[in-house]
Amino acid sequence: MTKHPSLTSFDTATRPISPSPACKTVLGLPVVDATTEQTVEHMLSGAVRSAYFLNAHCANIRARNRNYAAALARADMILPDGIGVELAARMTGAGLTENLNGTDFTPALLHQAARRGLSVFLFGATPGTAEKAALKLQTTIPGLRVSGTLDGYGGAANEDAAIARINASGADILLVAMGVPQQELWIDKHLPDLKPRLVLGVGALFDFLAGNVTRAPKPVRAARMEWLWRLAQEPQRLAKRYLIGNTTFMVRATTHALRVAGPDANAKRCFDVVTSGLALVALAPALLLVAALIRLDSKGPALFRQTRVGRDGHPFTILKFRTMHTNAEERLAAIRAQSDRDGICFKARHDPRVTRVGRFLRRYSVDELPQILNVFLGDMSVVGPRPALPSEVSAYPVAALERLNVRPGITGLWQVSGRADIGFDKMIDMDVAYVRSKSLMLDCMLLALTVRAVLSGRGAY
Repeated sequence: MTKHPSLTSFDTATRPISPSPACKTVLGLPVVDATTEQTVEHMLSGAVRSAYFLNAHCANIRARNRNYAAALARADMILPDGIGVELAARMTGAGLTENLNGTDFTPALLHQAARRGLSVFLFGATPGTAEKAALKLQTTIPGLRVSGTLDGYGGAANEDAAIARINASGADILLVAMGVPQQELWIDKHLPDLKPRLVLGVGALFDFLAGNVTRAPKPVRAARMEWLWRLAQEPQRLAKRYLIGNTTFMVRATTHALRVAGPDANAKRCFDVVTSGLALVALAPALLLVAALIRLDSKGPALFRQTRVGRDGHPFTILKFRTMHTNAEERLAAIRAQSDRDGICFKARHDPRVTRVGRFLRRYSVDELPQILNVFLGDMSVVGPRPALPSEVSAYPVAALERLNVRPGITGLWQVSGRADIGFDKMIDMDVAYVRSKSLMLDCMLLALTVRAVLSGRGAY
């Protein structure tokens, strides 16, 4: 699909165009997989003319509206908005780096625009709403220049007049708030005639800024449940969109993921979900008991959370029972020379940071059991290479990167062959061999061998 031609960048004389942010294919669309800061920098470097947000509702409309689907395909950038897109991404691999929803992302963009002396034009919403939204933005963003406003009703009736007014304002950025898919169709149709260098479709942003619609409290937004808050506010208007629409979206996302993954990957994921689900239920009392013993033995939480590198290099938070004292990370530099293992991964048989209960948990690999939840959530698999630390992955030789082609696992070839007694290079050879020959039958064999490895305790320290 041919994209619209770009205009001259904002300030390429003083700022080079930044590298394009990473993207992840979600439902066949290239969705930005980057932080707010990275995305804003790229947008304001002049490389982007049109940007749209994608949420579950948008995806549903795309499935039945060819013109809207074509407009999305021609966009320079598609930003992930909401938990639905996050779940769809997880179904085909790892999750997305950040939820770049328009209500939070657009003000962040305008903060940076104000610092660079760029101006913005607000177009859309009911009469008077754009003006209130502009006042709110100018109040909260020091130095922001608003070149003009125009409503999306009477103000948009004459398209040529609206475009002339926008262009005459000299605005660098245009925000269009007409709702999906009207705003994307309007932008796609008129982008060649518009002078602003960056044009975004922002949905209900003006209503939020103007106070017409109340945003959910921060804890609700952090849990990605803002849609439930909006449903509670307007149940009659939004019931179809959120209840029926979200269900339709999840069915569509699941069907797409199954089609893309293929039978082998689907069988493995089904095995992971069933196995981890049953294990969580069966082991719940034992897990609670272990957590209590950890809290009694030493100060600190029962669970240890740490960032690890998952499939395709995506970071995730791994869960383990805490087996060390809470200051273990700070003490690592002082004892790194005591490692009993060759390579970049630290392992010490007599690590002074390990607690009394922790030694028992490590001896029988009980400390790994909370990762059953990681498996259930899709960050890990029951069988696969062990997840590495970001610092370890950054030091990997090229050959070792192949182990990141699959989800990391709780157990695998390394675990059943001696664990920490095996050097780094041999571990990589084993992991790469697994990646190249993985199958459900092999997973079942390794899972059976894990029982023997755990009981023997070989290499567990």
